[in-house]
Amino acid sequence: MADVAVSAPVTVVNRRFRSLRPLLREPRVVWAGGFLIALALVAIFAPWIAPKDPLEQDLMMASLPPIGFEGYEPGYYLGTDDLGRDVLSRIIFGARIALTVSLVAASLAGLIGSLLGLASGWYRGWTDRIVSRLVDIWMSFPPVLLSVLLVAVMGAGLHSVIIAIAIIDWTRFSRVVRAETLAQSSLDYVTAAEAIGFSRRHILWREILPNVAPVIIALLSLEMGIAVIVEAILSFVGLSISSDAPTWGGMVAQGRQVLHESWWVLVFPLVTLFATVLAFNLLGNGLRNALDPVMRR
Repeated sequence: MADVAVSAPVTVVNRRFRSLRPLLREPRVVWAGGFLIALALVAIFAPWIAPKDPLEQDLMMASLPPIGFEGYEPGYYLGTDDLGRDVLSRIIFGARIALTVSLVAASLAGLIGSLLGLASGWYRGWTDRIVSRLVDIWMSFPPVLLSVLLVAVMGAGLHSVIIAIAIIDWTRFSRVVRAETLAQSSLDYVTAAEAIGFSRRHILWREILPNVAPVIIALLSLEMGIAVIVEAILSFVGLSISSDAPTWGGMVAQGRQVLHESWWVLVFPLVTLFATVLAFNLLGNGLRNALDPVMRR
């Protein structure tokens, strides 16, 4: 009996490890996922990792160059801006805002769009017509312009940015999930489930949704990258959170004004923004290949 009790948890661990093998074999998932996990840890422990207070101004330390350049001041590894604020510390704290917006906004957009896409692709009829027309109307508006308009109406702030992104980008999930649901509903396993006598609701949630999940997960990762870009754009034009708060888009806007005197104020947050968006895109493509059994063949 003791051997059975010990072997049970081992069997569960082995099964979970085997389920992770396709992910670990995909280089894009490993490298992009590792970068994003590291970035998330840096954001979580920002108060302990950041070398300086990101809001502290010291005009005596203004426009200091990064390490390796003449005039570098110890402790200011990526230099300072024109107000003497540490660039590295502001990038680290800016990751908190970027990742918070990307996670919450993408999750809300994915939830709304996936539910509507599943209902549209499975029940069809008037449900499909209403959702499809709504998606067509919503996608006729330029997304960036609509996000700026929504935030301007609701007022600047983190909550407004998240709501605006979720309201705009649910259509992407709805269209893709609808198409995937339509494709899955015509396969043999759905016909078999109907022949057995399963209800339509049971088939949708227990049979179709698990097969559509890889697409939703991949889209969620891609959407998080888009959310980072949208938040940066809104910060760039001053419609995100307070202008004093460290955001990557706000740092890019500030660095653009002092590019010729302090190029590092623009370059470092821009590189961080580019690397983060690229990581989300690579992760999304890697997850699709690793989780979709058709793509793995």
